[in-house]
Amino acid sequence: MMARFAAGVALLVVLALAPQTSRAVQPDEIMNDPKLEARARVLSQELRCMVCQNQSIDDSDAPLARDLRLLVRERIAHGDTNAQVIDFLVARYGPFVLLKPPFNTRTLMLWMLPPLALTGGAIALVLYGRRRAVPGARASQNGAAPLSTEEQAELARLTGNQKSGDGA
Repeated sequence: MMARFAAGVALLVVLALAPQTSRAVQPDEIMNDPKLEARARVLSQELRCMVCQNQSIDDSDAPLARDLRLLVRERIAHGDTNAQVIDFLVARYGPFVLLKPPFNTRTLMLWMLPPLALTGGAIALVLYGRRRAVPGARASQNGAAPLSTEEQAELARLTGNQKSGDGA
């Protein structure tokens, strides 16, 4: 019984992690040459669907995505290189058509903000951890001075935490 359960879990994991073929590409769009079709699929995965915006045209069922997939295949069939196809689409639709924006001066903040935010967060956590580890840091934060020996003795007497042998 346990072996069947383990086999079922293993099958689900394999199916979940296996690369899935796109359901958006229609059979009438597929090129006859497998090498050209592979190029078209790679390019389609790099281009953004203008309707869905967070999906590639390879994954989108939108009519505009289908038009773009057909346009990519048409350009490839005419002998364009991958760079020429991308350049054509960027010239026509702008750089937003790219799912992964290029690294240049206009997109510098887009690329640098996540690592800077992670670094800043790590520094803040380290400083917070150090501040909490320093003895007496809490008292100095509240503006209160540490207790004197007499005050500590009085506090112990009031709370009943006197040490045995103090004569009480």
